Amino acid sequence: MRRVSMATRDELLAAVSERYRGSVRAEKSRIVDEFAAATGYHRKHAMRVLRAGPSSKRSAPRPLRRIYGAAEREALIVLWEASDRVCGKRLKAIIPTLIEAMVRHGHLALAPEVRAALMKMSAATIDRVLQPQRERCSARRRRSVSAPTIRRSIPIRTFSGWQDPPPGFVEADLVAHSGPVTNGAFVQTLVVTDIASGWTELAPLLVREQTLLIDVLGEIRRRLPFPLLGFDVDNDTVFMNETVRDYCADQKIELTRCRPYRKNDQAHVEQKNGEIVRRMVGYRRYEGIAVAEQLARLYAPVRLFVNAFQPSFKLAKKTRDGARVTKRYHKPLTPCDRLLSDARVAETTREQIIAMRADLDPVRLLAEIRSAQQTLTVVADAAETIRVSAAKPEQTVPIDTFVLGLRTAWQDGEVRPTSKPKPKAKRGRRRPDPLVAVTEELRAWFDADPTSTGGQLLVRLQQTYPGRYPDGLLRTVQRRLKTWRREIAAALVFGRVGQGTSSEPPPNREGRMPMP
Repeated sequence: MRRVSMATRDELLAAVSERYRGSVRAEKSRIVDEFAAATGYHRKHAMRVLRAGPSSKRSAPRPLRRIYGAAEREALIVLWEASDRVCGKRLKAIIPTLIEAMVRHGHLALAPEVRAALMKMSAATIDRVLQPQRERCSARRRRSVSAPTIRRSIPIRTFSGWQDPPPGFVEADLVAHSGPVTNGAFVQTLVVTDIASGWTELAPLLVREQTLLIDVLGEIRRRLPFPLLGFDVDNDTVFMNETVRDYCADQKIELTRCRPYRKNDQAHVEQKNGEIVRRMVGYRRYEGIAVAEQLARLYAPVRLFVNAFQPSFKLAKKTRDGARVTKRYHKPLTPCDRLLSDARVAETTREQIIAMRADLDPVRLLAEIRSAQQTLTVVADAAETIRVSAAKPEQTVPIDTFVLGLRTAWQDGEVRPTSKPKPKAKRGRRRPDPLVAVTEELRAWFDADPTSTGGQLLVRLQQTYPGRYPDGLLRTVQRRLKTWRREIAAALVFGRVGQGTSSEPPPNREGRMPMP
């Protein structure tokens, strides 16, 4: 039998209780049986409820148990901002490392009980506590696409063909920074991601050219903490050529490719394209040597921050039951942690990784990233070449000020300068000014009689210059008078003298005259 709601039980009690109290014994027994059957109450409990009648007061809902207070919330916001706003599961994995690094560099001082609470906070609680901040900081996304003889000579590797490779087998891809149009030359980013650890390297390419790609790949190999063993690419002609094929053969690097138009074959590097490159540099158009140099300066701290302090998920297994696919993931770890826990990594490499991460300050790296992003937008948004060469980078924010700003950065919404839209230039006049020859004369007539209307001045203008100024110029004259009246009003209010059109700037929108 379906259970009735609490409100329905209260209504039954109000309708039956008074009749129950006024009935004889046999009638009471029948009422109790019906009431117990309808409400699901035990018979003895139903008798007590009917005798007491409806109650005017109901117990209030229990107050929520708050385990974490304002101190834990403020500290969690700082850690979330210092991790570059990763999700709760990834943040939980990096909290111990972040706290240790920030305390070691003097950016954070936590009470023992606050530190212990942060350590045991679950990923779901982290997401729930940070929900108001995340709602203030939301963004949008977008997306990105093949020498037959050369292609046939390079073997195909699909997404399921990796199994468990040792560190050194990587996927590579190019990210185009063309903006809304793909015309002309623009900068591209070469993304290289290790399959075993998730270690990611980024480098800008001024143009899509195979010899330049080989030079950049050689520089990336010098920065990798492990030798490059395999190079898996897509079917782009910048990869499918004799230069890249012969280079990999000479360097004993296994060259493979994915299937055409199957981006899932390169799922690891495709994920990094959006999570790292697009998140760091956005969707602007980047072209020219100055922008490429600034991208290289930005990627220097990004590679350290991502590989040392950004945990990522790694698929453990995937099972299919009909149309239902279930995925299980390993615990989120940073690329550094995965390399340290991999028995196939040499001991000297482990020591180098430990020494490198011990010297890194995540907050300082994030501050350098923000500063480089701001400079990149200034350089990229400059319209003329002269402005590009003369564009000065923004003042670097002191590290102490940057740390203090982590508590309230979420209130400003999106803080990455590269994710903010490019400011639109104000549209100027698109047609010649029809009143340019008589502007001074019109101003003299208006100064002599400020009460004149636009229609009166246009009629006078038509009488003075017959056939030259049609009635369709009425709105143009009225707009001109509106500007002049605003100047006179500002002069009367703020005590400005002189009524020239060129020497007196108009007031701003708030009604205040610009400061001299």
